[in-house]
Amino acid sequence: MTAAVMAWALSQLAGGQRVVLASVVETAGSVPGKVGARLAMSMNQDWTGTVGGAGLEMKVLARCRELLTLNPTPYGEVLRFGLNKGAKGYEVKPLDSLCGGQVTLSIEVMIPMPHVLLMGGGHCGQAIAASLDALGWKHSVHDTRPEFADSTLYPNALSNSSDTIDSFFAKENLQSMGRFSDILLLGHDWSEDQQRLLKLLHMYNDNDALPDGASGPRIGVIGSRSKWQAFEKSCRSEGISQPLLDAVICPIGLNIGAESPEEIAVAVVAQVMASFKNVDANSPNWRL
Repeated sequence: MTAAVMAWALSQLAGGQRVVLASVVETAGSVPGKVGARLAMSMNQDWTGTVGGAGLEMKVLARCRELLTLNPTPYGEVLRFGLNKGAKGYEVKPLDSLCGGQVTLSIEVMIPMPHVLLMGGGHCGQAIAASLDALGWKHSVHDTRPEFADSTLYPNALSNSSDTIDSFFAKENLQSMGRFSDILLLGHDWSEDQQRLLKLLHMYNDNDALPDGASGPRIGVIGSRSKWQAFEKSCRSEGISQPLLDAVICPIGLNIGAESPEEIAVAVVAQVMASFKNVDANSPNWRL
């Protein structure tokens, strides 16, 4: 059971979903779930496994749902339950139960590591991929030019695609794109980036495409303010709402005076990290 729960949790993480893992770590007296019993819940509130059933499990499942909706997401907590409605003691939550024992659970919120889709495999894409590799984060690559979506240039990419833009998006929807934390439009041709942007934003018009509480990947576009103004005009002409456009990051990267591809990579990956860790990168309050 433990192996099955862990395998399921890892599969959800691989799909870009947050997961809460609840594990029985200590027991005393008569309890329904022994040490090692586990359950896991994903962002869409599917769950598998058990920590013993009955009222205890109902409480744990309810807490898992709460943790999945909190922002910023906590890393987890330890809960101790007394399986008797008259249970007393430091940090013991009484339950309407006749078991009489105590159960201590570790509840861990697992957040999928960033998986960045680089839509454009030129100099900036290569530099960003190297920075992502250094952090142990995942990346995939799409470029309509086969030589720039090649495993020689991107040996650690999870996938390399040189499909046309239409062919690439014909295989995808917003839910499948949820495997990516961030999508960076880095194309060599502004018209390709504009086409990609329109394809992505049209996906967001379907409000039922993602589970409740989930969100799609962040979208960033490399380029100038004037480029973005042209993109906005084109998107609005196709019915894209202003709130969707406002959520797109352009130009990408923290303002650190970056010029070379390697410097741009530092700025972009730092911005992705700030979003991933829910940190305001512009705040003066920082610590070593």
